Amino acid sequence: MTHSTLLQPTDEIHQALADGKPVVALESTIITHGMPYPDNVATARQVEADIRERGAIPATIAVLDGRIRIGLDDADLERLAQATDVMKCSRADLALAISTGRPGATTVAATMMAAELAGIRVFATGGIGGVHKGAETSFDVSADLDELGRTPVCVVAAGAKALLDIPKTLEVLETRGVPVVAYGADELPAFWSRQSGIAAPFRLDTAEEIANLIKTRQLFGGHGGVLIANPVPTDDQIPQAEMNQYIDQAIAMATKKKVTGKEVTPFVLGAIYELTKGRSLATNISLVRNNARLAADIAKALA
Repeated sequence: MTHSTLLQPTDEIHQALADGKPVVALESTIITHGMPYPDNVATARQVEADIRERGAIPATIAVLDGRIRIGLDDADLERLAQATDVMKCSRADLALAISTGRPGATTVAATMMAAELAGIRVFATGGIGGVHKGAETSFDVSADLDELGRTPVCVVAAGAKALLDIPKTLEVLETRGVPVVAYGADELPAFWSRQSGIAAPFRLDTAEEIANLIKTRQLFGGHGGVLIANPVPTDDQIPQAEMNQYIDQAIAMATKKKVTGKEVTPFVLGAIYELTKGRSLATNISLVRNNARLAADIAKALA
């Protein structure tokens, strides 16, 4: 099997990449593990529409029928959203999903891998994985951080998921040589909240400045990705002090039920959804759309 048989881009995306047009990669775990049906399908379609409205082409990535699909049509999107046996694919799982023919939804790490293979340089997501609280004993650290350190794709996110240990996540990214840039802000966002209490290492205010950073970084061999931390719109945020209470309760529930490994984040997100009476989902949708629009602007500036 070669890269040409491994990847299956849509005709539109294949032509766009050949012509040097702006393309934005999108992950698929937000569809299968991040939101309930039918909100997941509606959000996926809305995010793709947001990217098109900004003049770029969306490329939702997933594993279906033994191939990495670069772009999904409506039928495949619906199929993925309603499937119950979808693998959550990070770097360790991607080849297994392909070789066994099981459907797979790509995390940040796996989406970055696929995007690089396809020649896509910008990727929009909700939030990245990172260092979990208590990682000094559990060693629970997301593969997203290593991927950012090795794979040259620009990731636009609303920071690390706020249920994580953000200071430790930032330290690991620094060790991996990943520039963490806040967009239009001096403080790192904390996913559902605009503030984290942590100063941003760098700040840039335009898509053109970010594109210039990416182009300059590409002059150095062996460099990995760039993380753009894009705060959720003010009207849709849940303030940090309030959000921390929900996060603490949800993590305590996960600990009590002995939830571990890859199941921690989906469990905690589900618990937070219940505790906030759905507000967290509305904020999640807003921040994903906001990130997609910025990613489209960056992709256009790069093109």
